[in-house]
Amino acid sequence: MFIGQYSHTIDAKGRMAVPVKFRKELAKSVITKGLDGCLVLYPAGEWKKLADKLAALPISKANARGFSRLMLAGAMDCDVDRQGRVMLPDYLRQFAGITKKVIVAGLYNRVELWEEKAWEKYRANMEKDSGKIAEQLGELGV
Repeated sequence: MFIGQYSHTIDAKGRMAVPVKFRKELAKSVITKGLDGCLVLYPAGEWKKLADKLAALPISKANARGFSRLMLAGAMDCDVDRQGRVMLPDYLRQFAGITKKVIVAGLYNRVELWEEKAWEKYRANMEKDSGKIAEQLGELGV
């Protein structure tokens, strides 16, 4: 289970240290474009579940094709090296606007990577609307 928020720095080669408590589960992982402008790291098993669902979407539906392209074509295998780092490919860093500072957010079965300022803006907006969101989720049984 991934939980917590961590601040890390990207090195000159585009590598980021993975939080120690996440390294074992992310040893074999996949990184891809996420929603809301972030990147997502999935452990191999979680990625397989998602990829299977995406592959089963009807190709006759434009939204299904588009979402599959976003997630699958943008994906890359991403293994933790001996120093506990992962390589963030250039095209993915550009997508998320990540240059130096990155926020690593544990979200139970996946890890999101955010450009620091984008995360702060997103987090502030979510906190401001947390009462409304909680009420809506309460209606869904959460």
